[in-house]
Amino acid sequence: MRVLRLLVAYDGTRYCGWQRQENGPTIQAALEDALAPLFSGRAGGARKVPSVHGAGRTDAGVHALGQVASVAGETTLSTGEILRALNAQLDRDIRVLDVADAPAGFNARFNATGKTYRYRIATGPVVSPFLHRFVWHRPDRLDVPAMRQAATGILGRHDFSVFKSAGSTVLDSVRTLDRLDLLECGDELVCEVHGDGFLHHMVRAIIGTLMDVGVGRREPSSMAVLIGSRDRGLAGETAPAQGLTLVSVDYPQAGH
Repeated sequence: MRVLRLLVAYDGTRYCGWQRQENGPTIQAALEDALAPLFSGRAGGARKVPSVHGAGRTDAGVHALGQVASVAGETTLSTGEILRALNAQLDRDIRVLDVADAPAGFNARFNATGKTYRYRIATGPVVSPFLHRFVWHRPDRLDVPAMRQAATGILGRHDFSVFKSAGSTVLDSVRTLDRLDLLECGDELVCEVHGDGFLHHMVRAIIGTLMDVGVGRREPSSMAVLIGSRDRGLAGETAPAQGLTLVSVDYPQAGH
């Protein structure tokens, strides 16, 4: 059984997220359907659709620059041939950037040790038509130093229940957040966050809460108290999906 590791970038605007579902197009379904003709094996007379595992199950409207996926199956094609065949079949808003053979047992989701996400906030009065699908437009005067101070209050290893989706069924909400940078780039505020894992809507809830600090609705010192409350109702709104991008995924050296 051969295991392949895919590096994937996509504009998530018109997709219902990563995970295959019945109510609309998804990134996982697009990749699986494109891979099916490249793998041998049939189920019930029909070609078997391979299972593609993504490192991060991005939500509807969320983008990726460096999503990692893994798939196991039988194929005699070279990695270069697979790369060209996939990009020939996929819509242009999904691109496979690299295909490589991975060690037996490699799983893009379970072998990941960390992820970096980027959230973009457009602060100018007008957003370019070439950017509006990738930013949250908030033409506010933001107190960025206060937001940076607030961010330090949630760095480290904590129970992040206060920032997870209200409908989440995850039992263990403890994660390590080791970096949260806020960079001012012209009329844009770029937030980059790195951790060992993220709960459903966690990054977007953090951004929404930091925006409360930026516009003066919340004190920077309140973040440490907030995270101890574990009450999602006390945190800020969930920031819109279109501003979020999965930038990269970390793996142990042995997984490369």
